[in-house]
Amino acid sequence: MFGGVLLFVWQASDAAIRADQRERIDGVRRELMTHFFDGGMPALVRAVNDQSRLGSSARDRVLLLLLAADGHKLAGNLAAWPRAVPARTRWQVVSLPGVAGDEPTGVTSWEIPGGRLLIARSVAASTGLALTTEEAAATGLLIGLMLALASALILGRLLAGQIGALVDTTRDVAAGRLASRAPTDGSGDAFDRLGAAINAMLDRIEGLVSQLRMMTDGLAHDFRAPVTRLRTVVDQAASQTSDPAARAALDRAMAEADSLLAMLSTALLISRAEAGIGRDQFESIDLVPLLDDLAEVYGPLAEERGFTIRIEAPPHLTAPVHRQLLLQALGNLIENATLYAEGGQTITLGAATQPGAACLWVADDGRGIPPESHGKALERFGRLDPARRPGGSGLGLSLVAAVAHLHDGGLALRDNGPGLKAVLTIATRSSG
Repeated sequence: MFGGVLLFVWQASDAAIRADQRERIDGVRRELMTHFFDGGMPALVRAVNDQSRLGSSARDRVLLLLLAADGHKLAGNLAAWPRAVPARTRWQVVSLPGVAGDEPTGVTSWEIPGGRLLIARSVAASTGLALTTEEAAATGLLIGLMLALASALILGRLLAGQIGALVDTTRDVAAGRLASRAPTDGSGDAFDRLGAAINAMLDRIEGLVSQLRMMTDGLAHDFRAPVTRLRTVVDQAASQTSDPAARAALDRAMAEADSLLAMLSTALLISRAEAGIGRDQFESIDLVPLLDDLAEVYGPLAEERGFTIRIEAPPHLTAPVHRQLLLQALGNLIENATLYAEGGQTITLGAATQPGAACLWVADDGRGIPPESHGKALERFGRLDPARRPGGSGLGLSLVAAVAHLHDGGLALRDNGPGLKAVLTIATRSSG
């Protein structure tokens, strides 16, 4: 494409310059013929000799030759008629050896009464000018391309910086850091207005989420007291009755009260973890002894339900964590495995490292959960099959996900082939 543009420019400039040269020769011819028609051959001889003396060089000078009918020279600055030029030709470009330095020469000739006349002029100037034009066009295009590339790079860097700041903000918000805001500089340009609009939206979202969390906390706190009083009343009634049927009904009511209290406590923990409460209690600990403690605490329960707990972890895996919440989250996963991994025999507690994070998992070899149901299992109050285990609240995995969020990580369910593998990821360095 670039070469085609240069070729077009060169051809256009060369054609224009050669047309100008031809027009000049035609002008000389008309002037000479005017002298011929006015004064005959003597006047034409004088005009040819006068015209032959014009110009300081062979390139600038018009080449002329006037021959008589018998072929002898009457006037002009050419010594002889070129062999390559016929007696009559309208216009052609030839190379005349020994004439004008063997450069390309435009020639026209015609017969007149009593002789013939040849007018020529070097067209090398047109070729040189065309080449100069080509070089200038090439240089201009190259400089233009370089400037365009430099402008694109500078603009790309500016846009990447501004867009990158917005992307970082959206990533922070997606990670739950709702206090993050897009940078603005008050310039009023498109990016500044976009940042202001995003910040206004985030202010509204943060306000709504804060109100929802406050309402959740308030409801949980307000419900705990009456439920606790209800449980106390039911407990007292159960201790005062001797009717087996009434006592069984009261025991069921007390169990439901306990379940409701546990649900309220879990909801409070989830709300506080999602709000980031508890980060001030982080401490850097070795996760392997923590897994050992879990295996020791839940070992008897697992054995009672037909499972063996084993640990797969490298030594000295350290991370900053909220120890109590992490223990409760992993405990929920172990208890879920003992309840729902029918047909399994082994529960594995594992740990590993990856760039910037540590992974903790609880895996079983039971019947597992179909991959298409993993998302539903992670929903709050989500229960895949309530008939299998009545009495659950559906908040266990939500609490684990909230604890992972508190640690700038996440919770993922994976197929363990057979069984289910719940992987909890926690950051081992500050996310900024």
